[in-house]
Amino acid sequence: MANLQSVPKAAESAETHDVAPARTVPVWQWVLGAVLVVALGSWLVWLSAYVQRMFIEEDIHAACQRVMPDTVQRCVDTVIIQRGGARR
Repeated sequence: MANLQSVPKAAESAETHDVAPARTVPVWQWVLGAVLVVALGSWLVWLSAYVQRMFIEEDIHAACQRVMPDTVQRCVDTVIIQRGGARR
C-alpha cells in the first residue's frame, strides 16, 4: 500500500464573494463583429456572382465554338450584349 499523507487545508482569504462578476461586452466588440460579418457576407456574395458569371461565359464560349467556329469572339460578344450584360 502506498504511503499517503494528508495535506492540511490552507486558510482561505478573508472574504469570498458568492456573486459572479457581471460580464459586459464593450460596444466596440459588437461593432467590430457586425462590420466583419457584413464584410464577409458581401465578399461571399461578390465571389458567388463572379464565379457564376465565369461559368456562364464559359458556356457561351463553348456554344459559340460549336456553332460558329470561325467567328467565336463576335458570337460571344453578341450573345452577351443580347442577354443585357456588357462585358467590356
